[in-house]
Amino acid sequence: MTAEKFKRKLTAILSADVKGYSRLMGEDEEGTLRTLSAYKELMAGFIQHHRGRVVSAAGDSVLAEFGSVVAAIQCAVEIQKELKSRNADVPENRRMEFRIGINLGDVVEEGDSIYGDGVNIASRVQGLAEGGGICISGTVYDHIKNKLALGYEYAGEQVVKNIKEPVRIYRVLMEPGVKVPEVAAEKKAKPRQWQRLALSLGVILIVIVAAIAVWRFYLRPTSPPREIASKEKMAFPLPDKPSIAVLPFVNMSKDPDQEYFSDGMTEDLITDLSKISGLLVIARNSTFTYKGKPVKVKQVAEELGVRYVLEGSVRRAGDEIRINAQLIDAMTGHHLWAERYDGTMGKIFALQDQITHKIVSALAVKLTGSEKELVSQKGTEKVAAYEEFLKGWVNYLRMTPDDLVKAVQSFKKATELDPNYGRAYAALALAYWHGGNVGSTLLKGLEVSWFESRFQARQYLKQAMKNPTSIAHLINSQYYLFRRQHEEAVSELERAIALDPNDPSCNAFMGAASYFIGKPKEAVGFINRAMRLDPHNPARYLTNLGAAQFCMGNLEEAATLLGKGLRLNPELSGSFAFLAATYGLLGREQEARAAMETHVKGWPPGIAPNLFLAMYFFPIKERAVADRLAEGLIKAGMPGRPSGYFHASKENQLTGKEIEALLFGSTITGIDAGTGQQWWFERKKDGQTTSRGAFGSNTGRTWIEGDMSCTQMGGMEYCMTTFRNPNGTREGMDEYINFSDNGIARFSVMR
Repeated sequence: MTAEKFKRKLTAILSADVKGYSRLMGEDEEGTLRTLSAYKELMAGFIQHHRGRVVSAAGDSVLAEFGSVVAAIQCAVEIQKELKSRNADVPENRRMEFRIGINLGDVVEEGDSIYGDGVNIASRVQGLAEGGGICISGTVYDHIKNKLALGYEYAGEQVVKNIKEPVRIYRVLMEPGVKVPEVAAEKKAKPRQWQRLALSLGVILIVIVAAIAVWRFYLRPTSPPREIASKEKMAFPLPDKPSIAVLPFVNMSKDPDQEYFSDGMTEDLITDLSKISGLLVIARNSTFTYKGKPVKVKQVAEELGVRYVLEGSVRRAGDEIRINAQLIDAMTGHHLWAERYDGTMGKIFALQDQITHKIVSALAVKLTGSEKELVSQKGTEKVAAYEEFLKGWVNYLRMTPDDLVKAVQSFKKATELDPNYGRAYAALALAYWHGGNVGSTLLKGLEVSWFESRFQARQYLKQAMKNPTSIAHLINSQYYLFRRQHEEAVSELERAIALDPNDPSCNAFMGAASYFIGKPKEAVGFINRAMRLDPHNPARYLTNLGAAQFCMGNLEEAATLLGKGLRLNPELSGSFAFLAATYGLLGREQEARAAMETHVKGWPPGIAPNLFLAMYFFPIKERAVADRLAEGLIKAGMPGRPSGYFHASKENQLTGKEIEALLFGSTITGIDAGTGQQWWFERKKDGQTTSRGAFGSNTGRTWIEGDMSCTQMGGMEYCMTTFRNPNGTREGMDEYINFSDNGIARFSVMR
């Protein structure tokens, strides 16, 4: 070794190994290896938390270094306390106890490895520790003797293998306030004084034992009980079914770019468990608020209102994967199980299934016949496509224009790798649909117009519905709502909830659909369930509850809920319309106009806000509720008059045959509600279609699909429902209204 290859430094070294490892292996090799892996991963987490570095973890040993001896001691104490807690419910002969030794010394550093007497002494000190105990060298003791609330028991100078000088050894008692002072026995004894020394040591030992006994039984405060969650402190009442929160799995890979994989693994476990109706599963949005934070199971359980917490780690090296997971009952502090799962990327789905079924078994949850099949469905058998989906989903959730571009690129690549990957198509549809929502700035990254985003979403949704997921049904429900097909929208959301009963979005959207179709009381139940599943993200649920109260006519309650939700998340610009209308009806004019100004800022560029267009975004079935909203919007400053919008009533909807008779062989014309420009559509008897005016000059075709007309033109495709306006135009002409996901258009037939 040359000087160029290594350098020396002073560092704190922690050395640990398992007491009785050979015996444990001889009795149960597989079980011992699983427990060893879980415990070593746990230790690595503590070491990382205390700013240490794992140097080596070969066999049953762990070698780590720290820049601070205080940090090394604190880390060792936390490790032993946690392992003691885990071993509490394990039969004594199967308990895995680590011995830990700590030294402060000079080491030689070569690459990621360290060598020298400093390391060797740490190893020898560790060998003098008891199972579950900690021993430190004299150099460590000299640095920390007055810095930590711990007890230290002097164990004398020990002659250890391959070290010339004896090493002073102290045992860490891990009891605050217990400190055995250094005595004359620490000094080197002369050979001729051994008898006198033996007698002195005997007396001192008796004094020490007596002092410790007095402390433990009379003076020492009662040891705090194991931290367990309290029902009284739960933010939400525990449900009458098993409840679980899956914390973000720690990325233990050396490559930080693998973070997407550990996050994706966590999310997929949540997704799989969410499909089980016999569980209450906290949503990803809430559990990921704990990511990277040193939280305790007790805290998580109480803040989320759950009994069980799953935590773990993922280590990936090339094609090799190691997953460690442990399920904890927060009400008792007991570990229901801790397992290590090793495999390759080719077996990733099987590994996920093993963990899911282990949880289901531990919680004694019975799966229905359909759930057994749903839980094991991954949507693809191609691991490369799955990886691309994970990368895309992590970017999508960041909700920025740049990240949305990256997400779309990954989702598209996933569909290229597996053209039947319904989940990836649904994610693409969701990205374009969400990006095209009123007030969204996400389209800046995709560089598409609002109309183009709707078209892209529709095309990807078509593909997604071939192998539908809950997301696909959820998006499809929105198309139905915008076309005023209320019953069909509810049916789609029922399918979504059946596939994923623990998805807060499915429940929240069902809540919104319920108050739109005239069932606001039912809506409250769905929205409250959504908030229960996602308690750390209440804004959108509060605004939905406010909208439900508005539909019930409870304006004061609506104003309170809408205001609270929008203070938490002002980005929910669509909800400002409900708030503006509520303030307007309550006579709070200044607040109403301020809310209206915020709402109209989110309108697409070039589209002038007006009541006719504004009411399109609120597919309210009951006329009285729609009129209330329209009146409130006008009082808040929305241009228009109470009769200046069209309410779609079922009795005025045209059937497919009536639409065909009206459109085919006719020319229709209208005024674009956003720009004020006139447009014309000419359709021949065979469906060939030509447009001119506000929508540009294009040719395409039209066909009838159920009770809708569908048109393909200019590279876009959309379907519309058509309603007759019984009042006609001001000029006395017949008037009709088209509703589609692209917008609303009023027209007349040219004679």
